[in-house]
Amino acid sequence: MNEKPLFINVENIEVVKSTPQHIILSADALFMNPNDIGGELKTDKIKIFVNDNEVGYVSTKSFKVPAKDEFTIPLKAAIPVDSLLSGKSIGGLIGSLFSKTMKVQYKGDIIYKTLGFSYTYGVDETEDVKIKL
Repeated sequence: MNEKPLFINVENIEVVKSTPQHIILSADALFMNPNDIGGELKTDKIKIFVNDNEVGYVSTKSFKVPAKDEFTIPLKAAIPVDSLLSGKSIGGLIGSLFSKTMKVQYKGDIIYKTLGFSYTYGVDETEDVKIKL
């Protein structure tokens, strides 16, 4: 019997790099495939929110899913710094600078396809991420 791979969670949300123009965020979507056959996964514009303000999204190429294995797909995005400095988010950003953390949320869909079937996983993961100043 074929089951859809089990979506476990989104983990390892972190700021991997920051420049005056962009903040690079990364995270891993963790899955377990119990099946003897693989398939492929792709993200469908997972939105990224920082301090409750939408600042960008992640779309990835398709990933091959291994049979009978745990696997992760990377979710990486470059967030323009000026999107963090818009009027409605400036208060949250100032608070983040003092607390040295910011609330990062990934929200959207990951789609799994195999043998003519497809399944959609809803992703909604929020984490407080440390800012390195």
